[in-house]
Amino acid sequence: MENNKYLREEILRMSGVNTSKCMKCGKCSATCPAYDEMEYHPHQFVNMVENGEIEPLLASTSLYKCLSCFACIERCPRGVEPAKVVEAVRLIAIRRQGANHMTANDIPAMIEEDTPQQLLVSAFRKYTK
Repeated sequence: MENNKYLREEILRMSGVNTSKCMKCGKCSATCPAYDEMEYHPHQFVNMVENGEIEPLLASTSLYKCLSCFACIERCPRGVEPAKVVEAVRLIAIRRQGANHMTANDIPAMIEEDTPQQLLVSAFRKYTK
């Protein structure tokens, strides 16, 4: 139980989302292009994190079905950002699998001359949370 509380707080910190604002209207899920492929839908992710039900989410393939298209964010009338919650849960799952965490010293060996700078900034931001 204590671990779920820690995971919930970590997800909320990483995502920056206030899950308690969700009114469970389902508009986010209705607009999701990956809806049919997901075991847990965007509004369910938000609700499960709010209730501390993290372990089922970490074991779900729905983490990798999310397209990160942010359609759910655009449709939410309360400004809840389900895609950010999914992304935070995904990062925790990835880190559990293999301690997948990048440091600044890892980057120079991975880049080429034509690597877009936006890719570097995005990857660094993602893997240092």
